[in-house]
Amino acid sequence: MLEDNLRVPSGVSYMLENRSVIKRVFPEVFTRSRIRPVDDYPHHLVDVLTSLSSRPLDEPEIVVMTPGIFNSAYFEHSYLAQRMGAELVGGDDLVVRDDDCVYMRNIDGLTRVDTIYRRVNDAFLDPEVFKSDSVLGTPGLFRAWAKGNVGLANAPGAGVADDKVVYSYVPDVIRYFLDEDPILPNVPTFRASDSSHLSHILANLPTMVVKPANESGGYGMLVGPAASKGEIEKFRDLIRKDTRNYVAQPALALSTVPSLCDNEVAPRHVDLRPFVLQGATQAVTEGGLTRVALRKGSLVVNSSQGGGSKDTWIVEGSG
Repeated sequence: MLEDNLRVPSGVSYMLENRSVIKRVFPEVFTRSRIRPVDDYPHHLVDVLTSLSSRPLDEPEIVVMTPGIFNSAYFEHSYLAQRMGAELVGGDDLVVRDDDCVYMRNIDGLTRVDTIYRRVNDAFLDPEVFKSDSVLGTPGLFRAWAKGNVGLANAPGAGVADDKVVYSYVPDVIRYFLDEDPILPNVPTFRASDSSHLSHILANLPTMVVKPANESGGYGMLVGPAASKGEIEKFRDLIRKDTRNYVAQPALALSTVPSLCDNEVAPRHVDLRPFVLQGATQAVTEGGLTRVALRKGSLVVNSSQGGGSKDTWIVEGSG
């Protein structure tokens, strides 16, 4: 495993749309093959969000909270809201009243909200608690959640696991709390804040991938084998100035798959992002989002860096 995403993990809509397109283009393949479905993800998501409701309702009021149309993942926010039959809301569509409950504004007045699937980062979630100048959140939302009057997914603070320095401790956390070894090992991860690790990182920068602790989307990275001497020296200085902010991993030979690029089929590097849902029950997608680096030789698969995606099949055995 390269890293974890728990705060506002994105990309599941591309997994669902990829499958929808491929089924239309190659219907005969799905007729002949026993390909496990991914279409039930929105159903499982509804089940998890329902289990977080503080009120024992068969159909609690669930909303998807989005930063708005200018967010790069807005398509996904609206797509999931539609597939779940939930309302898509911004921070100003919600209000917390004196009873410390969350209500949604609509043409009939106010409707109490039971669970919020939030796609707004912690810092912008509630101007009463976090960034006071945030216009993306709802004043009092954290107070309502702390008093158990609304469910929030993912819970504030879950993003600590997105910190790539914290990621390096996950195998030790598993051993300590579960008394067992991880089934899926982490990629060896070196912390620049550890003096012995720092020496190893600085001595091997040309062969390593350096990541800032809290960036996403492939920003702020150094891919050593593809970097110039000037870029490597720049990162050497950045790491020394802020050791807590950097981890490094050996540059992996990511798998390649045939991809159509410039009217010809050529190998391109890929990684896999599976999606896990956990509430009263757990569900793991029987597929996932395969991200592909469309630039020749590139190891950076993020869509924000020009990457694409592919449908991913899990095929049942014939036995």
